[in-house]
Amino acid sequence: MRVVSICPSNTEIMAYLGQIDLLVGVDNYSDWPSSVLKLPKVGPDLSIDMEKVAELQPDLVLASLSVPGMEKNIEALEEKKLPYIILNPNSLEEISDDIRKVGDALGLKELGEEKAKQFLREIQDIQTQKKANEYKPSLYWEWWPKPIFTPGGLNWLTEISALVGAENIFADQNVASFQTDWEEVKKRNPDHICMVWVGVKEEKMRPELVKKRPDWSEMKAIKNGNIHVLEESLFCRPSPRLLEGLRKLTTILK
Repeated sequence: MRVVSICPSNTEIMAYLGQIDLLVGVDNYSDWPSSVLKLPKVGPDLSIDMEKVAELQPDLVLASLSVPGMEKNIEALEEKKLPYIILNPNSLEEISDDIRKVGDALGLKELGEEKAKQFLREIQDIQTQKKANEYKPSLYWEWWPKPIFTPGGLNWLTEISALVGAENIFADQNVASFQTDWEEVKKRNPDHICMVWVGVKEEKMRPELVKKRPDWSEMKAIKNGNIHVLEESLFCRPSPRLLEGLRKLTTILK
């Protein structure tokens, strides 16, 4: 079977299923596992070159709607009459469902079922290991600095926060992604700031600029030195690699 993945999280689901060998092409941002770096690239995930995808003669394209603007990829797939499935999870349960869905689409129904259950078991194991604590630190997750975008209550980062005994300060927003401003973040006064700028490598993120925002020096997170520059690849992609991010966050908040 010939598979093309046009989103990094989809590529990582293929890896979790142990089916990387079926991939014949990936989007430009798919960078894990390292073996996919040698595959033909079909463009950035928001503007896939469907001519290149078609040339690879895929039996299946793993598409996504996880980022606004990806809709045009679906339109182009339709125009080219290429076989595809769409993944668009917001919760950990939905990621598990997508593992099952990809396995099914590959003709590996039992494997998909087994790995979907394994993913949920691993989450449960991590939660079980976390010691009960009355204190619940508040976390501010920054997806983008200006304008500010942050996960709301319907995103996996709210679940991940809860799993480690913490709380997303925007969990009360009944959306997956919420646009806010510096003043509102300051008002909510988080214990920790988690910088996970989408598409930006850790070395390019500048905590010192965050500290200089108007009156942010008064916030608990900054007073206590709790600004964390984290790998967006472990926290912003709806894939099984969130397990690695979850383990890392557990260590940070000990």
